Amino acid sequence: MTSVRIERPEPTEYAPHYGSYIDAVPDGDPLGHLERQLETTHALLAPIPPERARFRYAPGKWSVVQVIGHLIDAERIFAYRALRFARADRTELPGFDENAYVAAGGFEDRPFASVLDELAAVRGATIALFGGLDPDALRRQGVANGHPVSVRALLYIILGHERHHLAVLRGRYGIG
Repeated sequence: MTSVRIERPEPTEYAPHYGSYIDAVPDGDPLGHLERQLETTHALLAPIPPERARFRYAPGKWSVVQVIGHLIDAERIFAYRALRFARADRTELPGFDENAYVAAGGFEDRPFASVLDELAAVRGATIALFGGLDPDALRRQGVANGHPVSVRALLYIILGHERHHLAVLRGRYGIG
């Protein structure tokens, strides 16, 4: 793992709609935050009984397991973007339709424990990816979904995105 200090990204390094995610990340080591967030998320979600994982707080809203599936998909996509840009790939990357991904994900057809295992595996890969990047790679930028974004901003977006959805799970779904 890198011993490089990863600074919080500047507002010019990401689209404004990601500002709330980045602002939600506490100060300190973001790689350490990734590791601790994995532990915290597992502790919050592992006790959920399988039938509760299918709960939706309102008609048309995602179930708990679909929210977790969305976290998996989004983290994979954000990390893929980071990989491409860290490797100096200047190809503009498209956005993705999160609702279409969740609808096609089949998360409700799987054992809840397997979805949690996948979430942990994806996070482990994310930690390994960012842990191996040098300062130049972390500062590189590309364009995703029509907006410039830096590699280090993508790390903070991953952290803040999960924090956002965990707060929704606590508040609207009554988890934890």
